[in-house]
Amino acid sequence: MKKIMVVDNEPDIVDLTRTVLELGGYQVVTAYSGEECLRRLEKEKVDLVLLDIMMPGMSGWDVFNRINKKSTQIKVAFMSVLEISDKRKQVLIDEGLADYIMKPFDKETLLNRVDKILTEKE
Repeated sequence: MKKIMVVDNEPDIVDLTRTVLELGGYQVVTAYSGEECLRRLEKEKVDLVLLDIMMPGMSGWDVFNRINKKSTQIKVAFMSVLEISDKRKQVLIDEGLADYIMKPFDKETLLNRVDKILTEKE
């Protein structure tokens, strides 16, 4: 069973995302800050990190960069209300980002995107 970490400072979003992913057959661990995410990744192996960008303290951008420097095995996708240009999205993908999922998302969209990320070859 694939394991996904959901990282967002808003507990409602974490709970909703976790519920959708668990119904989709995934094992889910959660973190409510960038710092907590990085601490948990030292102890737990996950296949994918779904990461909010705008969080107090350490931003999702910083967390992504730290994960990316440490491991190419962990896939990271941003979940954000921030729209970015296709050009910027392509730069992020070139830097190793797996996907950029716009909030709000519906259940099918989230599961389809996660399935696609986790079935793509390294």
